[in-house]
Amino acid sequence: MTAAERRERFAHLTRLSWDLHGLGVCSSLVLPVAGQPVLEIRSATGTALVRITVVRRYCGWAFVWRPWWARLWQRGEWVWAEADNAADMIVSAVTA
Repeated sequence: MTAAERRERFAHLTRLSWDLHGLGVCSSLVLPVAGQPVLEIRSATGTALVRITVVRRYCGWAFVWRPWWARLWQRGEWVWAEADNAADMIVSAVTA
């Protein structure tokens, strides 16, 4: 991964964090020394920690909150990072 891709990944997660803040959702951006940054939010019940990452796909960036090893993308478990309502979609999917 290039430095430009790392910066773009960080920018997408930061924007999502700010959008979630506007919806009243608390989030934490985790920047590990080794590995990819993730955005952590609590589920509606407050018991489960949801970890959101952003991945590069052939036609753009996508937010994903499924485990990295999941092979199939199912509806409601990913959203395009460029979507204006990405934060709304994530909140509705996580709280459902």
